[in-house]
Amino acid sequence: MGDNQPPQSRRFPSFPYEPYPIQLDFMSALYDSLDSGGIAMLESPTGTGKTLSIICSALQWIMDQKQRQPPKEPSTTHAGREDEPDWMRDFVIPIDPKKPSPPPLKELNKKKKKGLVGFGLENHPKKENKSSVEKPIKGRSSVVELDEEEEFLVEDYESEEEGLMGKSKRKGGIHVDSSSGDDGETEEEEVSPKVFFSSRTHSQLMQFMEELRKTAFASQLKTVCLGSRKNLCINPEVRKLGSSNRINERCLELQKNRKDHRTTVSKIKVVLEWTSTIAAMKYDAIFSDSMKVRSSGGKIQRTKVSCGCPMLSKNKLQKQFRDEAYKLHAVDIEDLVHLGNKTGTCPYYGSRSMVPAADLVVLPYQSLLLKSARISLNLNLRNSIVIIDEAHNLADSLTSMYNSKITLSQLRQVHSLLEIYFNRFRTRLGAGNRRYIQTLMVITKAFLRYLENTSTMPLNSCGVETDFDKKPVMDASLTINEFLFSLDIDNINLIKLQRYVKESNIIYKVSGYGTKMVSLQSGTEVGDNGTPSGVEGSVVSGFQALVGILLSLTYDDTDGRIIVSKQSYTSLGHQDDAYLKFVMLSGERIFSEIVDQAHTVVLTGGTLQPIEETRVRLFPGLSLERLHFFSCNHIVPPESILPVAVSRGPSGMPFDFSYNTRSFPGMIEELGRLVCNLVTVVPEGIVVFFSSFEYEGQVYEAWKSSGILTRILQKKHLFREPRSNVDIETVLREYKESIISSSRTPKEEPILRGALLLAIVGGKISEGINFSDGFGRCIVMVGLPYPSPTDVELMERVRHLDGLGESTAPKPTENDKICSGFEILRRCNGRGKEYYENLCMKARGFA
Repeated sequence: MGDNQPPQSRRFPSFPYEPYPIQLDFMSALYDSLDSGGIAMLESPTGTGKTLSIICSALQWIMDQKQRQPPKEPSTTHAGREDEPDWMRDFVIPIDPKKPSPPPLKELNKKKKKGLVGFGLENHPKKENKSSVEKPIKGRSSVVELDEEEEFLVEDYESEEEGLMGKSKRKGGIHVDSSSGDDGETEEEEVSPKVFFSSRTHSQLMQFMEELRKTAFASQLKTVCLGSRKNLCINPEVRKLGSSNRINERCLELQKNRKDHRTTVSKIKVVLEWTSTIAAMKYDAIFSDSMKVRSSGGKIQRTKVSCGCPMLSKNKLQKQFRDEAYKLHAVDIEDLVHLGNKTGTCPYYGSRSMVPAADLVVLPYQSLLLKSARISLNLNLRNSIVIIDEAHNLADSLTSMYNSKITLSQLRQVHSLLEIYFNRFRTRLGAGNRRYIQTLMVITKAFLRYLENTSTMPLNSCGVETDFDKKPVMDASLTINEFLFSLDIDNINLIKLQRYVKESNIIYKVSGYGTKMVSLQSGTEVGDNGTPSGVEGSVVSGFQALVGILLSLTYDDTDGRIIVSKQSYTSLGHQDDAYLKFVMLSGERIFSEIVDQAHTVVLTGGTLQPIEETRVRLFPGLSLERLHFFSCNHIVPPESILPVAVSRGPSGMPFDFSYNTRSFPGMIEELGRLVCNLVTVVPEGIVVFFSSFEYEGQVYEAWKSSGILTRILQKKHLFREPRSNVDIETVLREYKESIISSSRTPKEEPILRGALLLAIVGGKISEGINFSDGFGRCIVMVGLPYPSPTDVELMERVRHLDGLGESTAPKPTENDKICSGFEILRRCNGRGKEYYENLCMKARGFA
């Protein structure tokens, strides 16, 4: 690790103001790190202009690299419809080798000009060729009858004898390749190197875009801001579903419907005796996306169904979306939504299509850190710059993304639907499908037996008391191998099973049929989210949870642990749902996939020290001497900040906000008296941070009952951090507007002065939100935010970290059948205990 000496001074002409010396040092250190490559950690306290410094340094480096690169010849690579979703680009169906292959693209274009393509005449034989007509499928009529249940029948599937890959036997398949479209558009060239800037929340990304617009880089470089479907979707029928999971499921289902529609139309060519693969593809366009084919009395009918999202129905609008986004310069999430509504096309897929040509990609954590998300978004990190902001808890954020969980109620639902589906279609399923579906039933049944049997728990169980109003519940922690052996499913090839689930589309077939059966039995209609009206939750969610657990069981035995939580009862007699959960503990292998591709990975934040924990968990192979580290002081001088440790309240009562005493009525009331005094003397904005939503709610209700809340509201507006991320922006906007409006009112007028915001340590408000000037005149931290030792997942991380390096980890013995979290902490002597202490010190109360 470097000695943190100021780096060589450089000039950054795009910095919009006269930079402070520490800002110049930070920008120079970042520029030098980008030149050197590798991994760098740059620490800059909140309020030092870190975001603007990152922009002006990293993008200046990109501009300098562009000037050094020789001009490239324009690419003439043809591309298909660039706005097509992933399933369309990846949808490749094997073609019968006995049939003639499709003609080359150039030949197709010639025939298209002659008006032959699209009517099945370009390869149509002059005389009837019996061998070219597909033979009837065994056991079915030569005319394919698509009854009402045909859409739920999974296609024949067989597994190759060697390897782990499976293949789907698709009858009359067509090859859909979006890379050889007929619109004549050229594919945008991949820009390299580019900068990937990632932060934890959408609020932080919007703040980054605001800072970017202050610089000349906003117009000089192409920028794209990626977001979630929930934030970018403009389809009103999908947006009204509310939750992220349901919006994602519905979006994917609409894409699946479009794919199923294309597959259905390809089957019709058996009836019409179309022999050309390309002709069948063009025939697909004859039917609109709002049509689906069914059989009734031997006649083909067309009925209205949902086949694809209407926001993706017009291909040219996606190109228009991209062009207008580039003209507007540095558009954020809200701008993308507005532009999508204006052009009538999907901003989620539109922004994704802008990534290849972008010099700067701004994206949330999950889009960058999840391998599946990088693949889905086609992110190419090769030789690029990856900057991860707010990286003080990066290791925990990274590993938590690979966690998976399925509840007992979800398992019961999935197992029941699998049985219903299998019993209905078993005579129509091929051997491969029967075998795999039965395997899924065996696994779900084993999971159910394990959760429902309360008499057996593993030796390494931890008795935890999750709350004062609950009876103790036994949570078990097992390695992956221990879990598989205890359920007697260690002989099942889970990788092969996982591939089957992914390739066969069995999830949507079973859930679709099960939903239909439930709706028929209950006499309700199927809603837009794929579930019967009045039924909460999504059937698909249960299957996706099962897929997540199956994937987790394929990881290395040392990568994580399986948490088994049996059913428990509260003191009021309410039953908590039991669950299985995989907790990822090792982030080294996951993070190395990013480090190995990128030219430089930069971790930034206001509180990165101690850096040893981050190094050990994410890149242990890199010594401290090879790690580029820089830390700067704060711009605000010490005399401008007044830190005060308040040990007693206004009445002289000692403050003790430890877990056992913080809920005492007297303690909460004394805290209220202190806050009443603060809102009287402190102008503008005050932010009070609590350790959890539960404790904040408890304090709020106590203040409301005792009359303290009424006294506070006589002085300031009061706002509370919402649990829902959707409402965060609204609360912050109203909080700031109330402060601004009160500051403009003459002091003589009797009006509320400023606002009080109740926030949560580690919540959305505590991460990267700029409470500048009057928005944060006083910050109150209630107690120290130590995490609860009763958290089984936390204790597993503590055990895991204590076993890294040379420290001595607590080893379970025959006498240690049950141990508490407090006992684990007492035994830890190394990194595990340091990690627990750091969680408190690095918890963000004001960022």
